Amino acid sequence: MTTATGTRTEPEQHTLKRVIGPKLLLLFIVGDILGTGVYALTGTVAGEVGGAAWAPFLVAFLVATITALSYLELVTRYPQAAGAALYAHRAFGIHFLTFLVAFTVMCSGITSASTASNAFAGFMNDGFGLGFRKDGSGILIIALGFMALVAAINFRGVGESVKANVVLTCVELSGLLMIIFIGFYAMGQGRADFSEVMIFRSPDEKGAFLALTAATALAFFAMVGFEDSVNMAEEVTDPVRIFPRIMLTGLGITGVIYVLVAICAVALVPVGDLSDPDKGSALTQVVRAGAPNFPFDKIFPFIGMFAVANSALINMLMASRLLYGLARQGVLPHGLGLVHRERRTPWVAIIFTTLLAFGLIYFVVTRSDLPAVSLLGGTTALLLLCVFTVVNISLLVLRKRPVERQHFKAPGWVPWVGAATCAFLAGPWARSAAQMDQYKVASWLIGIGIVLWAATYLWNRATRHHVPGGLEHVEDLAEHHGDSTRN
Repeated sequence: MTTATGTRTEPEQHTLKRVIGPKLLLLFIVGDILGTGVYALTGTVAGEVGGAAWAPFLVAFLVATITALSYLELVTRYPQAAGAALYAHRAFGIHFLTFLVAFTVMCSGITSASTASNAFAGFMNDGFGLGFRKDGSGILIIALGFMALVAAINFRGVGESVKANVVLTCVELSGLLMIIFIGFYAMGQGRADFSEVMIFRSPDEKGAFLALTAATALAFFAMVGFEDSVNMAEEVTDPVRIFPRIMLTGLGITGVIYVLVAICAVALVPVGDLSDPDKGSALTQVVRAGAPNFPFDKIFPFIGMFAVANSALINMLMASRLLYGLARQGVLPHGLGLVHRERRTPWVAIIFTTLLAFGLIYFVVTRSDLPAVSLLGGTTALLLLCVFTVVNISLLVLRKRPVERQHFKAPGWVPWVGAATCAFLAGPWARSAAQMDQYKVASWLIGIGIVLWAATYLWNRATRHHVPGGLEHVEDLAEHHGDSTRN
């Protein structure tokens, strides 16, 4: 764009709309953490440790809470949309590391959403008795159509997206509360075996510590999601005041639900049955045992549809906002940061992430023989544990650089313990033999990320005059963007 005198000006930039208050943010966080993980992992975790299935969820909750405290200090220091990638860039200023963190987080969100989309198609197939094959074109069409619907809601606006999240969160939460209430009712009727709850049993005869560690690394997938909310910082009404209490409240709610669901499961159903996929969903077995006359097997697919739909919507919201934030900081091509003039949503980023999701859905449905939920869920947890390690280390570096704004302050030990625990859970010693394929998937994703980093670096060098400030001025851009946020 040029003026009448020939002076070059930048196109008008539209900022995101602040529409998320405390209640919507709480439902966003709870809805993001609940979902695919708790519906799919209960039986698998019980198979790793026996009746003490609640223990890995509890440990995963504690590890997640420690890292969440680091996130809270960082997001109130820098209430901007780029999340972990922004924190890494602020701390180290290395373009390669910044891009790799961003790519890892984006891949975790898109992969999780694509897996949820595939699961949605499976639930719909079961609920309506469509009879489609798992790898057939019918499942593919449903999954792609569902992802397109998610993109449409995302484009419509964050207000509409978060309101849709309210409905979906209430449905999936009511399903889990129903399981807990039925479980406690059965306990009151004397049909529960509480002795099983404290029995530790590993199928591979591993020591208690190694088995618990492997189960925790798997259960951690059920706790991820709290970090997505920091990418919505520019759309929260008062992030510095709201984020700390709302994020910790959301983590506490989900942690209690997970532990109660696990206790109900192992007290009512033998562990061997819970971990046997041929006997149906673990949660379905729990309700059948607690209320034999309740037709949960017919209701569960529809509850599952709502649960995984919520996961897909929130993850795609996160991925598009992440790309938007990075593009506005000059780390990715400027076009990915464009905001629609009327809807005030990052429409280019939405299209880009949706196309990537389409590719993943096609691969999972037509090309892969691996179990999508367990493999990709474990890979998501692995990637995010690596990111969380970097985030905790970033906080240690950034604490040496005071900021003028008021912000949340985590206890001094938090980033140290957070970095150590996340790095430990990301290591091969925290995986069983069956979980080692997660490293293969992660290696392919990181390899793709390195290729994309090189392409993006060359693109930015070739078009540097089109990116305000260029890559070497990311810090100044972040400061300017932070000032506009405060104003």
